[in-house]
Amino acid sequence: MRTDSTRARPVGETLRMTSVTDGNTAGGPESGPSADVLAGQAAYNRWVLAAYDIGVLGISNRFLWRCPTPRLRRLYDAHASDRHLDIGVGTGYYLDKARWPTPNPAVTLVDLNQNALRTAAARISRYAPRTAVRNALEPVGELPGAPFDSVGVNYLLHCMPGELATKTGQLLTAIRPALAPQAVLFGSTILAAAARQSAAAGALMRLYNRKGIFHNLDDHAEALDRALGAAFAKHQIELIGGVATFVAFNPNPPDQT
Repeated sequence: MRTDSTRARPVGETLRMTSVTDGNTAGGPESGPSADVLAGQAAYNRWVLAAYDIGVLGISNRFLWRCPTPRLRRLYDAHASDRHLDIGVGTGYYLDKARWPTPNPAVTLVDLNQNALRTAAARISRYAPRTAVRNALEPVGELPGAPFDSVGVNYLLHCMPGELATKTGQLLTAIRPALAPQAVLFGSTILAAAARQSAAAGALMRLYNRKGIFHNLDDHAEALDRALGAAFAKHQIELIGGVATFVAFNPNPPDQT
């Protein structure tokens, strides 16, 4: 099911240090992530990341959230540009597998978790990615490689605390100065509806929320629709199992978001 911001309608349910390519580092903007934000990102240690591709991309996506990983890869194949920003980078799987429009894309990785940044940067080292440690709920400041023509935000929003429209709006406001006028933002997030895909999905989601890894028990597609509509000239949402994938085009000027 899809929605388009050109005609609003309800949607039914069915990471502060900056490292550049020459190895130099510089401090980023000061910020104070909340305890919930820190708890969510802390789960992704090197052992969890080592099992992530099999556990999440291979098993959970297909059998629990009912959104097979190839469906998410298509977002990168269709929308990743030669000046790309990725926020909440995971293991770098999607960046590694993406069909880039150029042999040597300029890629900047942003995450609050340095384990994830190191893992993803090593995986796509052939592109010499730049990295920046940021709390994406706060202004990101200057980013190496900006302005960006594409931004990937994959499986990040459901890990962030807060109501979905609010946290999506905070993220979009934080990164807006780094976007080119015609930028496209794309990504995915696990909704509350994912808990209804199966008993196992519901049990795992409740566990993740109790541990502070997920914050999505009240995340619904309508809230995502509102936030994207307020920040972009046009957007689309597709529901796949318990996951919402989204693409948004042409960000509004900063004073209109």
